[in-house]
Amino acid sequence: MGVVALIRSDAALVACLLLAPVATLAEGSGMAIVTNEKSSTLSIISPDLQVVRTVETCARPRGILFNADRSRFFVGCADDDMIAIYDTATIELVGRVTGVPAPETFDLHPDGKRLIVSNEEDAAASVYDVTTGEFLGEFLTGEEPEGVQVTADGKLAFVASEAANLVHVLDLDAGEVVADILVDTRPRRFALTPDGKELWVSAELAGMVDIIDVATLKLVGDMQFLPTGFRPEQVTPVDLQISADGTRAYVALGRANHVAVVDVPKRQVIDYILVGKRAWGVALSADETRLYVANGLSDDVTVIDTATLKPITSIAVGGVPYDILIDDR
Repeated sequence: MGVVALIRSDAALVACLLLAPVATLAEGSGMAIVTNEKSSTLSIISPDLQVVRTVETCARPRGILFNADRSRFFVGCADDDMIAIYDTATIELVGRVTGVPAPETFDLHPDGKRLIVSNEEDAAASVYDVTTGEFLGEFLTGEEPEGVQVTADGKLAFVASEAANLVHVLDLDAGEVVADILVDTRPRRFALTPDGKELWVSAELAGMVDIIDVATLKLVGDMQFLPTGFRPEQVTPVDLQISADGTRAYVALGRANHVAVVDVPKRQVIDYILVGKRAWGVALSADETRLYVANGLSDDVTVIDTATLKPITSIAVGGVPYDILIDDR
């Protein structure tokens, strides 16, 4: 795979339109923000697990991510070709980065400026300066790129190509693709271990997670999932998250309607937790006492007590919830 190293500042094509000043962030509000791609809304869930607000947003909102100081968050608007920027304290739209082809998910560089975006329909990953809206460049990928993960040192970004069964390794400083790692069928999302040594990638149609050594860029392990009563083809893992201490991982198993709880050092499944239909996105609260799971076919979010590994409740949200962000520090 090659790279198109384009640098331009065409404000008509790529613009960040600041519409309002940033309000002071109320830290630790504990609210969860859910993107609902079919209803084109955001659902705001309070710490007492009630939907307290529904916000009409752009067409087909998907990935969601904080900026560097969490005063704002970004929403990928897949059918509007833009990144919407919201004020975290007020949930008000404060800006847009336009001309972003079919954004799905993204990750922010440690410099707080460069946003690396997967462009699902363009077989590319694009880079934008979110402080100015400037388009900085584009890396060519395989078809249907989705997951994006930047390393803590900001040197590399990984992009999963669903249709090509590849993880592309981008050297962000050199502006080139330095490796294409063949993984199992339909890679979707990533999680780095806290020490940055291992990259876990879900392989949806293989029903497993592949593990990549970040230093060597080689596959060093994998894990297969199969909850009781399900056939292998029904297990379709997508999102995953690893705890801050690196001991536990949570993997949403898609149409198997479960979340797998994994002992990371042992690479063994501890438990399977029944949730809603098509478990899709996952997010841990800052204290890691709760896991939020977006269920795309039952239009709800399951909240799990991570101490007991039991669901606390399920909360009805909008149509086809996709991703979750928690303002809880």
